[in-house]
Amino acid sequence: MFQTAYDELLAWCRAHDFAGHDPFDALNSRLFQATPLAQSRNARFIWTQLIKRSPVDVRGLTRVPVDRNAKGIALFALAAISDYRRLRTQESEIQARVLLDALLSMKLNSYSYSGAAWGYNFDWQSRNFFAARGTPTIVPTAFAARALIEGDLQDEARSVCEFILRDLPRVVDNKTELCFSYAPNSDTRIFNASLLAAEVLSCVGKLTGEGELLESAERATRYVVNNQRADGSWFYGAEPKQAWIDSFHTAYILFSLQRIVTASPRGSEFQPALEGGYQFWKHNFFLAEGWPKYYHDDPYPADAHAAASAIVTLLECRKLDHDAVQLAQKVASWTIQHLRDRRGFFYYQRRRFYTVRKPYMRWSQAWMLYALSRLLEEQH
Repeated sequence: MFQTAYDELLAWCRAHDFAGHDPFDALNSRLFQATPLAQSRNARFIWTQLIKRSPVDVRGLTRVPVDRNAKGIALFALAAISDYRRLRTQESEIQARVLLDALLSMKLNSYSYSGAAWGYNFDWQSRNFFAARGTPTIVPTAFAARALIEGDLQDEARSVCEFILRDLPRVVDNKTELCFSYAPNSDTRIFNASLLAAEVLSCVGKLTGEGELLESAERATRYVVNNQRADGSWFYGAEPKQAWIDSFHTAYILFSLQRIVTASPRGSEFQPALEGGYQFWKHNFFLAEGWPKYYHDDPYPADAHAAASAIVTLLECRKLDHDAVQLAQKVASWTIQHLRDRRGFFYYQRRRFYTVRKPYMRWSQAWMLYALSRLLEEQH
């Protein structure tokens, strides 16, 4: 079942050239951009949320073009690299190199930044800040770095560290703690985002032996660990309006923590936080049949992104829990049965009274391909 789902999803993504729409691409609307509302922060935020939450996809009507997304291409590259590790064929190696080359071609070419960085292919208005199309942000950059590291492109991955250390604002910076912001033009304290930066520094530092990278990674990890709640959970961010807990941002934290624990000379310091966070996540975000919950206190929406990031994180953390692989298989089985279209792609979300069948490329397809590739690799 997993192999069939992987093969058919890969064929569907290739047929679409790994390009598509995104839940947050509403500001690419040519209709919206032609109005004065494009200059209003509130209008941008409301428009983004209206298009994202609509039960009917209106991107065609509002003239939102399909496009490739840098984080999506990084995830597709990670899936291809996993495929190559499993198969060791020339074809799988070529596919991995093609996607890594595509990822490198999407690197932002700007003399304003100190190292390699990537951004989203759309203007993005969040509650906290506005990032214009092409603004470098740590999330797509960190996933790109993860693909570069796994693809044995050490020099390119090392360049990402320069962007992190020299271009990202440090919202917290003292002898013991460090918090990297989300983008050069923001001062956010988002826990998973700062920890993604720490993961890059830690993994590259392990490869190069550079103490500066490892020390910065340890301080950034300590900041996130020190903000863990008593029950093992983390809020999305440090601000009162960021006080929610969801599955995939928690999964990001656990995945990065696991890699930092492995890479860092002081990784054992963070092991208790990893174990406590994993136990909270495992016991609060999955129903018995494998249904992956989006929020810890509500099963809806069932989301392909949450499912896929859960599968990947369970496999990454399998040494913590002898049942992790089995749970990953259950989540994958449930997702295939309930969120997969017969044409091979995965739906966005199953909500309480209806299913949003939109096949978002980065959010759902790239993540599910990555998750299924890792699952097949684990079973090999």
